[in-house]
Amino acid sequence: MPSTEDGTHVESPRPSSTLWRNCAAFWILGLCNNFAYVIMLSAAKDILDVESGGSHANSTVDPSRCPADGSTLACSTISTGSILLADILPTLIVKLLAPFILNYLPYAVRHGLVVFFQASSFVIVAASTTVYQGIIGVVFASIGAGIGEITYLSMSSHFPADVISTWSSGTGGAGIFGAIAYAILTDPQMLNLSPRNALFSMLVIPTVFLVTFWKLLKSPATIPKVETCDPRSYVLRNPQVRRTSDEVNRPLIDEESDHRPETEQLSTRKRLRLMKNLIRYMVPLMLVYFGEYFINQGLVELLIFDCSHGFGFSVGSQYRWYQVLYQLGVFVSRSSVNFVQIRPRYLPLLAALQIINAMVFFEDAQHRFFPHISIVMLIIFYEGLLGGAAYVNTFRSIHKVIPSKPQREFSLSIATLGDSIGIVCAGFSAIPAHNYICASRR
Repeated sequence: MPSTEDGTHVESPRPSSTLWRNCAAFWILGLCNNFAYVIMLSAAKDILDVESGGSHANSTVDPSRCPADGSTLACSTISTGSILLADILPTLIVKLLAPFILNYLPYAVRHGLVVFFQASSFVIVAASTTVYQGIIGVVFASIGAGIGEITYLSMSSHFPADVISTWSSGTGGAGIFGAIAYAILTDPQMLNLSPRNALFSMLVIPTVFLVTFWKLLKSPATIPKVETCDPRSYVLRNPQVRRTSDEVNRPLIDEESDHRPETEQLSTRKRLRLMKNLIRYMVPLMLVYFGEYFINQGLVELLIFDCSHGFGFSVGSQYRWYQVLYQLGVFVSRSSVNFVQIRPRYLPLLAALQIINAMVFFEDAQHRFFPHISIVMLIIFYEGLLGGAAYVNTFRSIHKVIPSKPQREFSLSIATLGDSIGIVCAGFSAIPAHNYICASRR
């Protein structure tokens, strides 16, 4: 326990209090970071409908009403896979460049960029009058989410491993709360807001984002500080050297780790070697995400049930509630890592199960053998469980097996490429698959 010069003991802050604050902060950061991304996917059909007033080209289905015949198709010239690509391609580009460029920016500056892009995305999509204007807003959301994921996961290397599980739970929470919020706000049987007004109401999220980072999160001394009035602090001159000065103010929660200065320089050769070792984690994650996003953005919009077999939901409502159940599965599995952990050698099994799901849904989209929407909803929930489990167990494993902070920080940044590559491949595959099924069932 620290003491003053006269020998009087001074009570130090309790580690458990600091840990709780940081875990709560990472949960909210995960929630806010993925919120815009989720909203854009939930609003995908509404974004595509903006020019046509709700009617899809090549479709005989009114998305605002319960269909009388479940065998009809809601085909569109541009499938929701195009929105998926706009929502993920910029993220992939950011993740490819960020480990080599963004590390010259302090975390606080990166956080400001994330909030700016997210708030702009809501405004642009809400105010859009054409599909292409809406897609620009989706791109802004994607850039913000990409910078955010690589920033906060890298920053987690300075904290105990517990923040990985709370971050993952928060990103899962973004899925369920974002999808439910949009569904409730826009569903004709609920609040029945226009998509425009629903998106404007989401601007509360960037505000929560700012407050959490600056007020709730208690950063350790190893994270470079930014002085608002000192522009020189906005750029790190030597980002590889982790200074550990100001040891007096270091939170006690870090006393479990080694306090030796982290001055390890990561050469290009060392980075390439780390990337090679990460392949066994990234490939299963990529396949899991390919399977689930191929389902969500290429197939489920074609799984339409009539009034008697679809709980009376309209076509648009069926799509939105599919997204809700998927995100619920993701949230449950990402939040359960402290209770159920999957060893790295079993991660390929999750990938195999997800690919099987994609094959089953592809067959059903062609031949329609599921008799009721409840079966589809159950499988979509299971699909979300697999995706969430793959994500959280992948990053928790990397956090545990790599002891050096600089190597761990770089590895966590690179590993985020796995899910993004899978989603991009799913987006490019979903568009021709959508068109093929529509052509074969006419």
